[in-house]
Amino acid sequence: MDNAIAALFLDYSCKKLDGMTENLRVCLSKLTDAQIWERHGAHENAVGNLVLHLCGNMRQWIMHGVGAAKDVRVRDAEFSAADGLSGAELMEKFAATVAEANGIIASVPAERLVERITPQTHEVSVLDAIYQVVGHVQQHVGQIILLTKQMTAKDLDLTMPRPR
Repeated sequence: MDNAIAALFLDYSCKKLDGMTENLRVCLSKLTDAQIWERHGAHENAVGNLVLHLCGNMRQWIMHGVGAAKDVRVRDAEFSAADGLSGAELMEKFAATVAEANGIIASVPAERLVERITPQTHEVSVLDAIYQVVGHVQQHVGQIILLTKQMTAKDLDLTMPRPR
């Protein structure tokens, strides 16, 4: 039973990350590079910053925390970037990061889900780390969806296409 529950959790986590990847792909395809890096003040993050932030977070929590890769994250750089990567380049980076994270998540044996790791400054279980990443991606992709709707003045039909 424990293995079945673990497999369900791991599979669903990967599917959620894949779904958010598709939502992000729709958003980035509808925005210009200028819109992707647009900010209305120092208190805001551009869509591009959020994408870089999600990649850095996944890398730190999954690749480093769960997968034991070296921690190479430079969090401040995620938010200080003001341009440089196009929408297509950001999408490629995000999709590759999700694919790598999903490879690690999918290979986690059930017994490792309770293992304690320290991906950042505090100790969490492997399950906690995966759950944190999936929720974090959903949170920020949700922000990107809202920003895209506001910038394009259109519904994105991400959940249920409807006639208008």
